[in-house]
Amino acid sequence: MTDLVSVITPTYNAQAYLEEAILSVMAQSYGNWEMIIVDDASGDRTAEIAEMYAKKESRIRFIRLERNSGPAVARNRAIEEAEGRYIAFLDGDDIWAGSKLEKQIAFMKERDVALSYTDYYRIEESGGRKIDLIHAPERVDYRELLKQNVIGCLTAVYDTKKVGKLYMPDILKRQDFALWLDILKKVPFAYGLNEPLAYYRVRSSSISSNKIASSLYNWKLYREVEKLPWYKAVYYFGWYTYRSFQKYRPQISK
Repeated sequence: MTDLVSVITPTYNAQAYLEEAILSVMAQSYGNWEMIIVDDASGDRTAEIAEMYAKKESRIRFIRLERNSGPAVARNRAIEEAEGRYIAFLDGDDIWAGSKLEKQIAFMKERDVALSYTDYYRIEESGGRKIDLIHAPERVDYRELLKQNVIGCLTAVYDTKKVGKLYMPDILKRQDFALWLDILKKVPFAYGLNEPLAYYRVRSSSISSNKIASSLYNWKLYREVEKLPWYKAVYYFGWYTYRSFQKYRPQISK
């Protein structure tokens, strides 16, 4: 029997995209999954859409937060409810390829991996065009990951049997980065599957679309979450800045 995968899906004002995210999970060739959707007090029809699918599909559970609390709180609430051995992440505006879980869980079992990730495409907000392809390095350790978060949250899966059930710190941004670093304090490496199995929607309103703001969040992560001394924070921030310019060079034709 296959192991249960818990899909963690935080949502906020994602009425235009949530259905596509849900359908991409329902279309998985790996059938033993549960999807836990936590709505962060959206002001649109997001909750209505999530509730509709939860009534149709027994593997989908829906929770609505009473007040807007941020993505870390929403994700952690879903992780609390998760019953699966594997914890996977898919935000309410992103999409998975149909074979993602099947290929990634097989990859993790074959290589005895605690944390894995894959290549992914960045797509336009409308979903109509691929912007570029983000490649996953073969493996990464704690120190290398500090230089740049190469693990796309929508591609990540971790094994609770190996590292326990772990949560994200309650910070506005980079909470996923902090979780990967936490896992890499427990295991030597995270491993990448070099195949694009997810689609990250680039939304103009998202925090991550602002590169200056993203840089400041990285600095806060180094100093306030990882507690790095200032000279180490400067060193890794320099690497982060350099690699950020390299990361988004187009790798497929537009």
